Amino acid sequence: MSDHAKRYQLFAQEAKDSSPLYEHLAWKISEDMDMLRLSGHAAKGQPEPNLFLGAVHYLLLQGRDHSLQAFYPSLVENPADYQQVFPEFKDFCTTHQSSIIDILESKRVQTNEVRRCAYLYPIFCGIFKQTNKPLSLIEIGTSAGLQLLVEQYSYSYGDGIIYGNPSAALHITSRVRKGKKPPHLAIRPSIVSRVGVDLHCCDVTKASDYNWLRALIWPENQERVELLASAVEQLKKSPPCLLEGDGVKRIVDLSKQAPADSIVCIFHTHVANQIPLEVKNKLMDNLQQIAKHRDVIHIYNNMSDRNLHIDAYINGEEHMYNLGETDGHGRWFDWEWQNK
Repeated sequence: MSDHAKRYQLFAQEAKDSSPLYEHLAWKISEDMDMLRLSGHAAKGQPEPNLFLGAVHYLLLQGRDHSLQAFYPSLVENPADYQQVFPEFKDFCTTHQSSIIDILESKRVQTNEVRRCAYLYPIFCGIFKQTNKPLSLIEIGTSAGLQLLVEQYSYSYGDGIIYGNPSAALHITSRVRKGKKPPHLAIRPSIVSRVGVDLHCCDVTKASDYNWLRALIWPENQERVELLASAVEQLKKSPPCLLEGDGVKRIVDLSKQAPADSIVCIFHTHVANQIPLEVKNKLMDNLQQIAKHRDVIHIYNNMSDRNLHIDAYINGEEHMYNLGETDGHGRWFDWEWQNK
């Protein structure tokens, strides 16, 4: 079995509980050499299944007329049986092969799942509470920068209490799967600076960029579409600073620009799986360099495992924590503090 086929089979397992359509298509694609060859045009380092399926979804949402539309819950109210979709899918891909290749070679997977703020928010609350200092956020792989507005949203965790900004355009719900509800949620953190870095930033005030992020959302996930739309409304009120470039290379200089009395928080979610090992090592080296001159906290997942981690460098001392797993779409997370 080829690596391409294995990627689709792994993706099918990931999609099982969220998108029966994509789960079925991924299994079928893994067995079809024509579709594997076509999806192989994806830019190096990109997650092929997400990019390929997103490209097809993008063209459908843009109005490409084809019988495949009937199988997508994002396009029709009563979709056809997904188990019959593959012949139509393959015909669509053959018909629009040139357009699909253009997208695969030029676009990148940048879902920017704003619901992941559900577990970032309590982390920032805790840092603010424990240090009594405002925070300076630096996000690597920021996409559209929606997660940089973390304290501007409101949250609930199944207890009927609303935390964060009660007047926010976006309300995020999530639950703690393992462990106890995070403390300090009532203490809204003060954030004095925020900057996101990405090789290709998305400007969601532009229809083309917004539509691409929309297409990357799985067809059954209407709630994610609504979350994206609300997050964009919040972003338009106070857009964060977004810079194009290599975030790993820029964090040292960006940390120097952060207010001296703030805690620098460098974070990234579900990005590191696209970062080569040598670049991950460079990231850790740069964090050590920053820690020689100021306090810095690194919040991340998908570096070496699926778990959410916090590496804190405070007053020259290193403290490392493992919080447990997180759902890729932020629907749940574990909150089990363990020293590493």
